[in-house]
Amino acid sequence: MMSQMPQPTALSRCPSCEEPLEAGDRFCGACGYDLSAVPAPPQDHPTIAMNGSSTLPSEAAASLDWPLAPEPASSDTPAPVHRATDIRGTDSGGSELPHPDTESAAAQQPGDHTSGVQPSGAQPSGGQPSGGQPSGGQPSGVRFDRPPEPDEYPLAPPAGAPAGPVVDPRTADLGASVTPPAGTKLCVACRSGQVDSDGYCENCGHAQPRERDHMEQELGAVAAVSDRGLRHHRNEDAFAISSTALPDGSPAVVAIVCDGVSSATRPDEASLAASRAAGEALLAALPLGTHPQQAMHEAILAAAEAVNSLAEAPPAHEEHAPHQNAPACTLVGAVVTPALLIVGWVGDSRAYWVPVDRSSPPARLTEDDSWAAQMVAAGLMSEAQAYADERAHAITGWLGADAYELEPHTASFKPDRPGVVVVCTDGLWNYAEAAEEMAEVVPLDAAERPLHSAQVLVGHALDGGGHDNVTVAVVPFPAPPQGAGSA
Repeated sequence: MMSQMPQPTALSRCPSCEEPLEAGDRFCGACGYDLSAVPAPPQDHPTIAMNGSSTLPSEAAASLDWPLAPEPASSDTPAPVHRATDIRGTDSGGSELPHPDTESAAAQQPGDHTSGVQPSGAQPSGGQPSGGQPSGGQPSGVRFDRPPEPDEYPLAPPAGAPAGPVVDPRTADLGASVTPPAGTKLCVACRSGQVDSDGYCENCGHAQPRERDHMEQELGAVAAVSDRGLRHHRNEDAFAISSTALPDGSPAVVAIVCDGVSSATRPDEASLAASRAAGEALLAALPLGTHPQQAMHEAILAAAEAVNSLAEAPPAHEEHAPHQNAPACTLVGAVVTPALLIVGWVGDSRAYWVPVDRSSPPARLTEDDSWAAQMVAAGLMSEAQAYADERAHAITGWLGADAYELEPHTASFKPDRPGVVVVCTDGLWNYAEAAEEMAEVVPLDAAERPLHSAQVLVGHALDGGGHDNVTVAVVPFPAPPQGAGSA
């Protein structure tokens, strides 16, 4: 007796692992499932009543009396057309659907408001039996006389909304949005969210640029620009520019640039405090007749006191905390009068002289307080060798409570030709170290456009990599008369 062979399956996927099958497969190629053991699919009854009720059994459907189309009298007479409303039925709520017989009966009885209900025992015209409700109490039939539904449904305004036409948000003018209150700071990314006190947008969470990330200022014939750079998370540089009058009425222009020491705590606060203190000291001393060089020396001492005041004794709970360096910074400043050029510095921030006539040589006016400068001064290394060493930028002088010994440096010059003084941090001169390199970067019209020149110099540092904060002030020499500004 031959064993019964399994029959090929007509399934498209394996019922066990859902692996696609091919016609004629007896076993699943992925899991080995026996496809001949799959039970036969149940009989499909796709007909579903549109009124939500269950489908009628075959005997109930057979009990309905459908109207028969009479035979036409002749070939020229078309057969009568039966409409769906000619058949009795009920809607989804159990009410009888409108019918020509019920409508005529309602017209004959105006006092009866229950139109559409067939009287008991009434038969439809033409001898057709009633088919309003099949046996078993199951409603049947589909209503075809419902009014057409609109393409769009108007939405009612929310409760409490002001009266007036409803504006479609898809076509509303975004520029006509409500203006935020005065003083509200909006996000620079999404332009809609308000900035929280922690510096982040309440709408998109974007971190906002700090006020000191990029600063520009121009006062008459002096201008300064400071930028965070491309690698640091904050700007630890600061500057102060101003102008005043000497006792004889001649002008005096002041520029102070400070660079916070990153290895110290709160270097940004140190640079800001030092620049403000030095600038205020010069503005107070110069109108009194103090010599500009002496005034610069006293201004550096005032800046040192301001930075020292930032170093406070640690609280009792922090007595055993790891040691932290006191706030510290470097400083370089310049005072320009009609006849004198005074510079003062502590640290490795620099001042350069660039004449208007580029046929004359430029010069560096300061000497760094750094390891590299000490090696060159001692004759132990050449300048190229010293600044190529990894210890080159280790400073040996700074403003701060833990400074070894404060030695302010000042120098006085009497240039015999017009030019500009470039006062900057190492974030700039790292990309134009020699005086000749700095002169090549300074625009030819720097004396007439100091702000533009400062922007160009900062851009040069950013294009070179922007590894550090960049701050530069451009001061034309000689100082122009009071009231004269840049072109």
